[in-house]
Amino acid sequence: MVRHFVKPGITGWSQVTGFRGETKELKDMEGRIRGDIWYLEHWSFGLDLYIMYRTVANVFRGEKNAY
Repeated sequence: MVRHFVKPGITGWSQVTGFRGETKELKDMEGRIRGDIWYLEHWSFGLDLYIMYRTVANVFRGEKNAY
């Protein structure tokens, strides 16, 4: 599975686009996997900076499941 080529981290594209926390339904699992694959196909240093920005913004905005 292609998404296993990336080491896990504390945040990611799927997490900042709403697919974070427990996945109880198949559609949520599929969304997370699609997001991870999209990240692999579009990776750039700028995208990583944007993900870090979105992570911090989500925490300060009090987004659901943002720790």
